Amino acid sequence: MKRDVSAHLDIGITAPTTLEFQLAVARQPGLELDESLVFELDGRTIWPQEISGPHGTRIHKFATGTGNLRVDYSATVFGAATPEPASDYDIAVYLRPSRFAECDKLFGFAALEFDGTAAPAELAAAVTDWVRRRLSYVAGSSDPIDGAVETLLCGAGVCRDFSHLVVALLRAVKVPARLVAVYAPGLFPMDFHAVAEAYIDGVWRAFDATGLAPRSSLVRIATGRDASDTAFMDNHGGEVFVNSLWVTALIDGFLPFDNGADPVSIV
Repeated sequence: MKRDVSAHLDIGITAPTTLEFQLAVARQPGLELDESLVFELDGRTIWPQEISGPHGTRIHKFATGTGNLRVDYSATVFGAATPEPASDYDIAVYLRPSRFAECDKLFGFAALEFDGTAAPAELAAAVTDWVRRRLSYVAGSSDPIDGAVETLLCGAGVCRDFSHLVVALLRAVKVPARLVAVYAPGLFPMDFHAVAEAYIDGVWRAFDATGLAPRSSLVRIATGRDASDTAFMDNHGGEVFVNSLWVTALIDGFLPFDNGADPVSIV
């Protein structure tokens, strides 16, 4: 499988700061990457530090002064990732409540809505379908600081909100779950995308309550407890403004069919 992805950002920086970016495709066994990542502040190249995170996540970090920052990332991705085994630590962490997936506030609600005695695969499918039916996808309907509970009460959101609610409900019924930031061929409108992953029968499986892109063509960027671990940019200091951002994600050939129900892993 061959996929071409890219991200381009124009950022205004008004005071010295330290920035961290998660744009690069995760390094995973089975994948071959041909990629380029360039940071330029007012035309001057910045060389970032690359920090390796869990599940192949890569953070690019640097300190910078004021000016206009241009970020250009592109990658051709060949092959399919080897499924990642879960450690005992992973299973423990991805059952805990987190900032945007507050499963501890949803234990009673989830117990009433879902059959806790069902198999994990059945629970994951039921939770995903429930979120798909109950939420409306509405751009601008949520704030970046909204978590799963706010999304449940609002009844609307975007991909991160759908995924947070899926993750929180799965953890509430004792299925380990996490959030994955991805490039998504077929997504419209094109942007960064977020999906949930649940640990089922020894394998991490992807679930997307939005149904906006086929899961088998997704390209992993970052994996974590929720969006606080997977944000495409973190600012630690001065004020910054994203003047423009555009993303592309293409697959060689036809997009695969996804009925939304079959178990699928991100490859």
